[in-house]
Amino acid sequence: MIARTRCPPPCHGAPAQRGVVLAVVLVLLLVLTILGVAGAGTAVLELRLAGNARAQERAFAAAEHATGQAVATADLDTRHSRADPGRPACGDACTTPTTGDPYDYDVYYDGSPGSTPAPDGGYSLAAGLQAHHFVVESTGASGAGARSEHVQGFYVVGPADD
Repeated sequence: MIARTRCPPPCHGAPAQRGVVLAVVLVLLLVLTILGVAGAGTAVLELRLAGNARAQERAFAAAEHATGQAVATADLDTRHSRADPGRPACGDACTTPTTGDPYDYDVYYDGSPGSTPAPDGGYSLAAGLQAHHFVVESTGASGAGARSEHVQGFYVVGPADD
């Protein structure tokens, strides 16, 4: 009689199933690698978006600073026109004090009647007084290359033009 030999333990699986676990694990690792690479690409894109938003906010703040400087320090002269506007005293070297971002502005008198509604519906406020309409066109930039352009109008009450 022939004696049967048995496989010693832990040899319980069928010989055809050996290696299937390795293939499944390799496929799962491939899927996880693809997900990891896609996640890293998304993270890089979101960082770039956040950086661009920050640069735009800094440019916006620089343009707002320019508008404030124009109103506070500009020579509000009715002889300044759009063709010959008032400019900042710092010339092309104007920068915001906190971030150092550059700004520029033009201030001019808009004397065209009816161009914008004046307070109380008219330019004449009382005998000898008039609302003078000025316009500030300001530009701010950030170090990352973002630009913001603003146009702001305001009135100054002064002597009426005769």
